[in-house]
Amino acid sequence: MDEPNAELPSPAPARRLAGHPSSQRAKRLWRSALTLLTAVAISASVFAISRRVEPRQFARYGYPGVFIISLLGNATIILPAPSLAVVSVVGSVLNPFLVGLCAGIGEALGEMTGYLAGYSGRAVVEDRERYRRVVEWTQKYGLWVILALSIFPNPLFDLAGIAAGALKVPPLKFLLVCWIGKTIKTILFAWGGRAILF
Repeated sequence: MDEPNAELPSPAPARRLAGHPSSQRAKRLWRSALTLLTAVAISASVFAISRRVEPRQFARYGYPGVFIISLLGNATIILPAPSLAVVSVVGSVLNPFLVGLCAGIGEALGEMTGYLAGYSGRAVVEDRERYRRVVEWTQKYGLWVILALSIFPNPLFDLAGIAAGALKVPPLKFLLVCWIGKTIKTILFAWGGRAILF
């Protein structure tokens, strides 16, 4: 466990690039700006689509549609996306187990954006106190923290993904545990939609 004033985990120091320090800074700035613009574009697209389309209409796109909306909904970092609402509604029309399975795969793959941001050291964490807590939990309890946080909808999971990346949790282990937790959650939401809306 970290000491209270210890540095938060970050990736190994980047290799020194040849060239002038100002050109290195410019390259990093451009990369960061491109990453941010991509995230904003994905978030805005998902948000715009979700405002124009009733969740029940997603059922016509079947299981691939559930996978895509879950993937995009969990890859967003700025605007909310109603992927769990879609899972609930589509679960009332299609097989809820298969809906939950497709959504769980999509959500787990979408969460790799936070993991990769932490792994690369390019993640910007505003709530450093919560981040420190999630890091300490992950160091103490390992992948159990990822599993527990992925089963329940909560705002800490993005921080858990960033922390797992920064702590260099093996990506396949992170993805597998994340997929198990997310699939449990999405199957429950899909069955809940069937129970309420069927």
